[in-house]
Amino acid sequence: MGVASLTLLCLVAAAAAGMASSAPGAGPRVPPPLPVLPIPNAAQLAWQRREVIMFFHFGMNTFTDSEWGTGAEDPSMFAPAALNATQWMDAASAAGASLAILVAKHHDGFCLWPSAYTAHSVRASPFHNGAGDVVREFTDAAHARGIDAGLYLSPWDRHDARYGREVEYNEYYLAQLHELLTRYGKVSEIWFDGAKGKNATNMTYHFQEWFQTVRQLQSSINIFSDAGPDVRWVGDEQGFAGATCWSTVNRSMITIGATGIEKYLNNGDPRGTDWVPPECDVSIRPGWFWHKNETAKPRSKLLEIYYNSVGRNCVLLLNVPPNSTGLVDARDIARLREFRATVTRIFATDLAAGSTARASSERGAGFAAGNVLLDDAGETYWAPTAEDGRRNGYWIELRRPAATRARAFNVVRIQEHVVLGQRVERHEVYVDGVAVVANGTTVGHKRLHRLPVAVAGKTVRIWFVARRGVPLVSAVGLHLDPFATNVM
Repeated sequence: MGVASLTLLCLVAAAAAGMASSAPGAGPRVPPPLPVLPIPNAAQLAWQRREVIMFFHFGMNTFTDSEWGTGAEDPSMFAPAALNATQWMDAASAAGASLAILVAKHHDGFCLWPSAYTAHSVRASPFHNGAGDVVREFTDAAHARGIDAGLYLSPWDRHDARYGREVEYNEYYLAQLHELLTRYGKVSEIWFDGAKGKNATNMTYHFQEWFQTVRQLQSSINIFSDAGPDVRWVGDEQGFAGATCWSTVNRSMITIGATGIEKYLNNGDPRGTDWVPPECDVSIRPGWFWHKNETAKPRSKLLEIYYNSVGRNCVLLLNVPPNSTGLVDARDIARLREFRATVTRIFATDLAAGSTARASSERGAGFAAGNVLLDDAGETYWAPTAEDGRRNGYWIELRRPAATRARAFNVVRIQEHVVLGQRVERHEVYVDGVAVVANGTTVGHKRLHRLPVAVAGKTVRIWFVARRGVPLVSAVGLHLDPFATNVM
């Protein structure tokens, strides 16, 4: 879905989503509830619905077998003999990623494009006899495949002599941002990494100037940093969000690159005034860059990461590093295909299909409990009445059809209609009215509960506490994960 159409969705469909068409002569429709601020913008909604995106760490470190270069590396070392960015997009497609982000410059300062502002770039390397441009090949390959492109430009630069001289370096950095955001077509995400060494030269980054320049050059882009403004770091590099995970934070409480903010980023803030959802970055291998003796994580670990990122209201940013020839290892692509096939197999069948739904109350005909069973990308939702919560709490119940109620499930999927804000603070899942099979705090875009044992039953009821406003639930699903240790 394009940004323009998604903007229309936010402004129009969000106000009307879930409301059934009125028959001629029927009374006026019941309007939707007011949003609970803050709410996501169109670009943030589109980003959240990607669920899995891809990172490509490739550069001087690929050839020096390191993670953080010194900045003193000779550009002649950068010599990928068979670089094929189309093959990188094969890897992104294998994982089901709709966005791929390239590290255009890491901390060593070597630029993967022929920047006019430094000699430390591919222009000084043997790659295509100094006429190469990895960023060009990457963005062209992504756009040709229908995959959106993103770019990472490290603020910390261990090579450039201007680093440490505040005005000069910020001018240099802004000039390079301008190159990246005007030469290569649409860029959907720009990554500002807050990392730098403990003994790094003191440097003040002009983040606000950077952010506003980015927005001026590409108005629909999502800007990533510890503090957003559009997407935040999740606080770790393991791919795990907090068991409680709000899309909201107070940006004024976050200093980009500071230590001690990890837990706040991991959990978010229910009183947050800014919508800045988290992105879970993790590498398929132990390192971010390719190392000969490292191998990909097993499928079971990738699946665990999926449940703890996408399944906790996050987007999973999975790094797959190309090797020194310029190709993604075939074994890594095979692992990505295996991972994607596993996720597809688990969620392709919804064991709640065919159920009937009832709820503690319904706001009106357009907000019926049955909306949670519709496959409509979350455009409709169940909404209860406000009075309901003041009496006995909010709940929704699925009565499974006789033909399938004996089929066991071990994954419960719950999704909020976050177009109008994130609301659920606590929830519990019951089977047949007695057994609590899962419980948790936040839901957000998607919450996945992987049960310790598979269960079957006639009814599944979910009880909600939502003091920030009535819960708006767009989907409830039941699935069987045959790869869990509790399923034979």
